[in-house]
Amino acid sequence: MFTEADRIWMRQALELAAQGLFTTTPNPRVGCVIVKDEQLVGEGWHRQAGQAHAEVIALGQAGGRAQGATAYVTLEPCSHFGRTPPCVNALVEARVSRVVVAMEDPNPLVSGQGLAALRAAGIEVRCGLLENEVRELNLGFVSRMVRGRPWVRLKTAASLDGRTALPDGRSQWITGEAARQDGHQWRARACAILTGIGTVRADNPRLNVRDVATSRQPRKVLIDSRLEVNPQAQLFEEAQVWVIAAVEDNQRIAALHERGAEVLVLPNAQGKTDLPAVMRELARRGINELHVEAGAQLNGSLLREDCVDEWLAYIAPVMLGEGLGVASLPVPGSLAAAPRFVSQSVQSIGEDIRWIARHPQWAERIARAPSGAAPGESIHLIS
Repeated sequence: MFTEADRIWMRQALELAAQGLFTTTPNPRVGCVIVKDEQLVGEGWHRQAGQAHAEVIALGQAGGRAQGATAYVTLEPCSHFGRTPPCVNALVEARVSRVVVAMEDPNPLVSGQGLAALRAAGIEVRCGLLENEVRELNLGFVSRMVRGRPWVRLKTAASLDGRTALPDGRSQWITGEAARQDGHQWRARACAILTGIGTVRADNPRLNVRDVATSRQPRKVLIDSRLEVNPQAQLFEEAQVWVIAAVEDNQRIAALHERGAEVLVLPNAQGKTDLPAVMRELARRGINELHVEAGAQLNGSLLREDCVDEWLAYIAPVMLGEGLGVASLPVPGSLAAAPRFVSQSVQSIGEDIRWIARHPQWAERIARAPSGAAPGESIHLIS
């Protein structure tokens, strides 16, 4: 179905799409190249919501040379009016003869309709080339469209014996500078960073992206069931903070509003914050990837509520003995009953190890063979 040339051009489109890693939220990361007579005549990638889509940028570069050309697009061209006109119309009007798409758009407003419209216009359409790689790049968008919740990535930094801090709470720094900088790369690609009141009280973090070139700071989300946070905490020095509580306290809510924060009250039947409801609400607000940096209590709650899709663990070659653990969980009845994740990668980062593992259900879905890629094809998107 696909030629080696097709794979080369789609890989170039995918590399373009990856340039939007930090900026496209809540939209997917999309790249496009236009090829005529085996020559590149136009290329583009979507930079930011509200700005031109990848196809429109690439067609603009190609101009009249787009007639009779092949367009390689990493995600199905949109067929509806949103902030911008449909990309399908632009491709039809440019009179391209062939469109190769990596992945059908999971957005129900588009799903399959863009491909159908192109075929109805007499354009040859092929779909599925490097599909797995495009799904990997857009895990959060796919999760929000398919499951109605963000892709939740839990980040921890611990010693060889699984401690995140000394008994008195000191944790700066367990891992080295290279691992900390790598962690900021993952922060930067997230739509939002979530933490808990315990972490804010203990560390007073800013939870912003540092040492990484990005034009966008992720939104910050604080789980604070009883609204105990100090409004002067560093978390609020930059705007765009959502505080999620289980109780209403008008005086404390007003104080947080003065700091530019929004308070959402989402209790469960036990009077605590309803974490699955939080995930649904964040998805409703356009959060694709949620990066969690919290303490053992909130980590444990997220794991118990089955709210963690991916675990990003930095492990330092140090032993701390008695200290604070990674997650507060009940003892399983047996080893077979213990929750398990599926390892995805292990890599040295400076003197530390970065281990990435996924929830078994989603590890299986993401690992399924793409319909058009050759065995073993992959692209390195983050180091």
